Amino acid sequence: MFTYLKNTVTTMLFLTTFLFGNSLTLSDNGDGTWAVGYSSDAAIGGFQFNVDGATVNSGSGGDAAGAGFMVSAGGSTVLGFSLTGATIAAGEGVLLNLSVTGTPTGLSGIVVSDSVGNDLGFSYDDGSGD
Repeated sequence: MFTYLKNTVTTMLFLTTFLFGNSLTLSDNGDGTWAVGYSSDAAIGGFQFNVDGATVNSGSGGDAAGAGFMVSAGGSTVLGFSLTGATIAAGEGVLLNLSVTGTPTGLSGIVVSDSVGNDLGFSYDDGSGD
């Protein structure tokens, strides 16, 4: 029984990683801010992306703040990195929260890198399953 459960969990983790891969998501926090979620199979050393359909006023909080990342957010661009080489652990969570004017329609121009600058191949997941 234990082996069956272990194999089932392993299969589910593999499929989740394979189907959803490295991705960023957007979700409305209901208070005028938007959470940028992430799913990553490697530690994140830095990120940059554009917010489509809205103007970014600021970015803060989330795992980026927890890792001590410097975040620059304005216009349509969000950029985050660490001056000390800190990383955000592989896994899932909220990368940061954005204060925006308007309603964002997606994320584009996504570049998420590891601690030495290698592109981790992220994409935007709009939740549609396509």
